[in-house]
Amino acid sequence: MSADPRDGAASAPASTSRLVRRELHSSRALPSVVVAVLLVAGCLLLLFEAVLKAVGDEPFLLDVEAAARWLGTLPGGTPGTLLGAASVLLLVVGGLLLLLALLPGRRARYTIPNGRAAVVVDAEVVASSLARRARIAAGVAPEQVLVTVGRSTVTVQIRPTSGVPVDADAVTAAVADDLRRSSVEPEPRITVVVAESGVIGQ
Repeated sequence: MSADPRDGAASAPASTSRLVRRELHSSRALPSVVVAVLLVAGCLLLLFEAVLKAVGDEPFLLDVEAAARWLGTLPGGTPGTLLGAASVLLLVVGGLLLLLALLPGRRARYTIPNGRAAVVVDAEVVASSLARRARIAAGVAPEQVLVTVGRSTVTVQIRPTSGVPVDADAVTAAVADDLRRSSVEPEPRITVVVAESGVIGQ
């Protein structure tokens, strides 16, 4: 029984898509492992302390009964500042864990469509190419252009040469053309900022 060649053709894009997604999004494995290790360590500590209590030995690190009584008396007898600090700490930790679980964790990378391979480029590579186009369009030296590429925006900061105006629209058009030629996805929004003070002797 021969295999349908269309099955391989259909599975290749799916595997490529998974590969690209893995490259574009940061892994949640490390935070998950850290949280799991802390929870397991806490459970093992409680189990160990319970065994010590059952055999009549002294607590190793924590007196479980005393800790339970202390929790039962909260918030009485505990300074308000301590309770407030502990609440804020728990809120921050819980918020961070919630954000790690819900946010996509997208890296500063972009994809370039290619029919034969998965092409992923870092934001630094895109920024370098855009800085060159912006520098040529503005007619300034390389050190007078700073390009910052984010997940959905491109910010071009230009320090013009003193006495020589810079056409921000021309720079925007040049940067947009470079993005179209490279076909990066998703296409970011472009912002060009021209400094009010110029550079002398460039």
